[in-house]
Amino acid sequence: MEIKKLQGAIEAILFASGDAVSVERIAEALAIDRATAGKMLGNLADRYCTEHGGIRIVRLEDGYQMCTNPEHAAAVRAALEIRRRMPLTQASLEVLAVVAYNQPVSKAFVEQVRGVDCSAVISGLVAKELLEERGRLELPGRPLLYGTTANFLRCLGISSLSELPQLRKEQETEEEEAG
Repeated sequence: MEIKKLQGAIEAILFASGDAVSVERIAEALAIDRATAGKMLGNLADRYCTEHGGIRIVRLEDGYQMCTNPEHAAAVRAALEIRRRMPLTQASLEVLAVVAYNQPVSKAFVEQVRGVDCSAVISGLVAKELLEERGRLELPGRPLLYGTTANFLRCLGISSLSELPQLRKEQETEEEEAG
């Protein structure tokens, strides 16, 4: 298949999916190697990255997703009559940070770190699709484990958790080892 047709097929896959699609899955669907698929996705993302364009292709972990340009969020919200979501509370931000840096984690772990009950906050973050269940611990009661979602990455404008800032203790340890 020629390159323009492949790019068109990738564009159609991303548009139809609505969610992030892995490079591996696109390569398999189009019967091309992973490196070629990755390069074509990168080129396509660059092509969509125009100053005032309405659509973006963003990388999320090992996948890509087609989404609207944040510059046009107000217009999209008005046209689709979408209510603006309330900003996250300080408690929600703290829970997200604990989970993002330590995932997968149990509710008990988050509560131990924060020192307060986090049931309602975690439920709210799951409802907002910023956290998701990631299985269960092999302990009595088999508590749920939680991790961040692709929506969390998208909201933060990052493509993977490795782009999160380092914690101060990690920075100090690395400086001590280097010094």
